[in-house]
Amino acid sequence: MAVVLTESAAKQIQKQIDKRGHGLGLKLGVKTSGCSGFAYTIEYADELQKGEAVFETFGVKVVVADENITTLDGLGLDYAKEGINEAFKF
Repeated sequence: MAVVLTESAAKQIQKQIDKRGHGLGLKLGVKTSGCSGFAYTIEYADELQKGEAVFETFGVKVVVADENITTLDGLGLDYAKEGINEAFKF
């Protein structure tokens, strides 16, 4: 299982953690959304909980709960600037 970060996404995550002043990494998950499927969730991870896996790319840790590993397997996360908008892209 792997969650793949681009270098741009890793730099932005590290920048946000540094600005926040603490944190282990970024926690990715999924939740049921509407009648057609899932939506991704993003939050800070301050510590590793039982039943969570850690993946590291470009020195940045991504935490995923065991129940979400299959759904997120192979997920790519990028951070892009388009005009005045900036956002993570899955």
